[in-house]
Amino acid sequence: MVQAYILIQTEVGKAHDVAASIGKIPGVVRVDAVTGPYDVVVLAEAHTVDDLGSLIVSKVQYVQGIMRTLTCSVVNL
Repeated sequence: MVQAYILIQTEVGKAHDVAASIGKIPGVVRVDAVTGPYDVVVLAEAHTVDDLGSLIVSKVQYVQGIMRTLTCSVVNL
């Protein structure tokens, strides 16, 4: 399995709705609303890097209320 953290900036007042919607997407392991420059942090996983990319581009980024995402792949050192 490959994993990535997705840092999300939402429209003002939309963090709760965005987090709730993303939490229903298969492959999403954890969703947290946070403070700071990002509003929601997501841990997602998939079998391959391509599957993970598909999950992010075709599912997560389509959630209403998202302004910007930053994806950070998990590496095993």
